[in-house]
Amino acid sequence: MTSRIPRDSRLRLVGPRSLSAAPRAVNQRRLRRPAPRPPEGTPAPAELARMARSGLAAAARVARWADAALGPGSDGATADGKATLADATAERAARDLGLTVTQVRADWDTARLAGLVEVHGDSARPGWRLRAWNRDDSAVLRGWVALFDAWSLAHAEPADHEPAAVAEVVSAMPQVLSFLQLSAGPVPVEQLLDLLEQRVTELRTERCEIPYGPQPEPVEPPQDTPLAPLLDWALHALASVGALTYGAGQATLTPLGSWAVWVKLEQICVAAQSPAGNIEVAADEMLRGCAQLRPNAARAEYRAWLAARTVGSAVSELIDAARGDDALLRGLAFEALRVVGAPAEPDVSAVADEPTLRPYALLWLAEHDGVDPEDAHEVLTREEATWLWVDTAAAVADHGEAPMLVRHLESAVQPTVPLLLDEVRAVGHPRTVQVLVALAAAHPDPALAKAVRRAAFQVHTGGS
Repeated sequence: MTSRIPRDSRLRLVGPRSLSAAPRAVNQRRLRRPAPRPPEGTPAPAELARMARSGLAAAARVARWADAALGPGSDGATADGKATLADATAERAARDLGLTVTQVRADWDTARLAGLVEVHGDSARPGWRLRAWNRDDSAVLRGWVALFDAWSLAHAEPADHEPAAVAEVVSAMPQVLSFLQLSAGPVPVEQLLDLLEQRVTELRTERCEIPYGPQPEPVEPPQDTPLAPLLDWALHALASVGALTYGAGQATLTPLGSWAVWVKLEQICVAAQSPAGNIEVAADEMLRGCAQLRPNAARAEYRAWLAARTVGSAVSELIDAARGDDALLRGLAFEALRVVGAPAEPDVSAVADEPTLRPYALLWLAEHDGVDPEDAHEVLTREEATWLWVDTAAAVADHGEAPMLVRHLESAVQPTVPLLLDEVRAVGHPRTVQVLVALAAAHPDPALAKAVRRAAFQVHTGGS
């Protein structure tokens, strides 16, 4: 006996959008927090953006030259796959722009750090921020903050100091910057050195705490490492990116530097005030803590969590969380990786061949390459889109409500329910049975629910 075929009801397709946004349907709770105001005297965003454009004008000029002179997709710009200018390219740019080769290389490095130039595989290309440079103040400010975050790469570190001591100073500088921001004026270098020495001592004390179990021998820098030269290097590096002025034995944050430090402190405060204490927990726990937040609030949590970690370790943690069994965390992990931006590109590319992560990685890479998020789903094959539909449905079934699962039908690429069921059965997602059973239980149409239950039974028994 064959079961009755349900009427061929057409699925109402929603407007084009990235399927990666579908897990947000799980999030229904509203969390409102008044927008914090920056300290009194902070310039308006438009004025801050003007300052950032001025400070990055030389870098933007070199990036635009590369865009125009080398053309899209050209591999002649770089020599090593790391966006280091080839000698011939640097010399050509110097001639065209009336600069020295040294200036061109310095401006190119600044453009990379600010995201005006991005590395893709073995070539470099203009970043999305360069495209939006003249019209989007927020893109300009994000580019400057990216440069600010990379201050330790913008100025060569002292060659005659222990790498561990340099790393300690880099780790301690946020506290020094916070002190400068709170001081709201010039601070003597002697006072900053005092603070730096205290913070480095704290870091060394924390490292000497011995956890349970066998541990490798710690590599300790000499306890008498002079910090004054390293502080001098750090202040010069921060001055080189426009975060502060340094001279006459004192340092003062610029308006841009003060604003950036305030933004980061605010992000940390947001995370610290969250019920889960997201800034201190592992990636999977942080993502669970963000699951009930609205998108803007969640992004603020991601930024605060990322600010407390090195980029490499944070990206590794997020990808490990995405490999887990919870489909909701998989979607949220890639949302957090969108906040990371360009530094996550090599790691995301590396997981694009893992079946569980492939659809998410392809969408991320497409958006990173400048594809409109509403059109990014077009990079997926039909099978990949179906796999992602099932994975998102699993997230909704686990964390959402029945009406959400019914509405999730609208995001399927298949035009009819029978065709959707055929392709869902063929795609081989490990949660297919549970998703179909949950959908059958939730759907108000008895005929459609019966067809979905039958499909679930066939997947479970391996029948047809």
